[in-house]
Amino acid sequence: MSFKRGINKFEFPRMGPWTRRMMLSSVLVVGILGVSNRKADGPAASAQPLSGPGGSNYAHAEVIMQDSAQKTDGYWLFEPANPRPDSAHVVVFMHGYAALNPMAYGGWIRHLVRKGNIVIFPRYQHDMWTTPTEHFAQNAAKGIRDALEDLQTGDHVRPIDGPLVMIGHSYGGAISAYLGVKYKKYGIPQPKGLLLCAPGTGPMNGAKLDDYRQMPTDTKLLIVNSNDDHVVKESFQRTIFNTAVNTTTRNFLKLNADDHGSPAIKAHHNACYSLDEAFDNGMRNPTIYRSYMVGVTNQVDYYGFWKWGDALLDCVRAGENCDFVFGGTEQQKSLGTWADGKKVKEMEVWVP
Repeated sequence: MSFKRGINKFEFPRMGPWTRRMMLSSVLVVGILGVSNRKADGPAASAQPLSGPGGSNYAHAEVIMQDSAQKTDGYWLFEPANPRPDSAHVVVFMHGYAALNPMAYGGWIRHLVRKGNIVIFPRYQHDMWTTPTEHFAQNAAKGIRDALEDLQTGDHVRPIDGPLVMIGHSYGGAISAYLGVKYKKYGIPQPKGLLLCAPGTGPMNGAKLDDYRQMPTDTKLLIVNSNDDHVVKESFQRTIFNTAVNTTTRNFLKLNADDHGSPAIKAHHNACYSLDEAFDNGMRNPTIYRSYMVGVTNQVDYYGFWKWGDALLDCVRAGENCDFVFGGTEQQKSLGTWADGKKVKEMEVWVP
């Protein structure tokens, strides 16, 4: 099986379906800008915890990656292996605008899959320019439906018929919130958990609602804002939070920068990126190139996004670890400590 890598700038490779097995030994790319961000004498950051939400107590050593994204409404599929489970819960991971390469989020995807989840990564747009944003939601939903059907065939790990959770970044967060309301219209299971990381649509209006009061009562919603985000507006994120009045289990978090240690913590739009080149599908555009510059993996992942994602999955599926993701608790707010014992700036929290 060949995999095309040497493509020209901004070109998208023409690829047929393929499957790749990624071993634990694959390179996890972290700290791309670590040198430029470091203070010479700053204390180091916390390492990944050994257990608990965000922890490294993995059940599987490998990830199987399948490319079924030749069409705009296609998808990439990631399944746990070594050992291969008979069945697993499903997480839908909705990328940001033009972040069509799972590599940008590869560290997080690897974490989710090695924890025992199947991850569906809908494509939903052809490239950076040509797909109308009004088509994003229907394309994403088609990818989800087709992926769930695909998982019922062949040697795939079978999807557990249980609560669906969506993780969305940027425009993918807006799409996730939209489908959290309009799931029946698009024929997908109700997303019982939504983790929206810097959700927004910029100047565009596709997959955007005036209010979210029709979001179901039993949905659990977490919105994460970055204080130095200059890409999307906090006002849209507040609209989701403030108008989803029937969704009583909802919190709004704000990430703040912290330069006490090295490398410093940034609070930018792409804070949830976690670059891992083992997930590279060969696609390139300005958004993907930017992920090389900002896609660090650090305590904001381990004690932030990955922790909240794991805890949301546990909370939705089993009513466990809810205090790591909701309620303004220390477990939710904490981003760990620097090596000198000083706390990393905690998350700001708003509750209904």
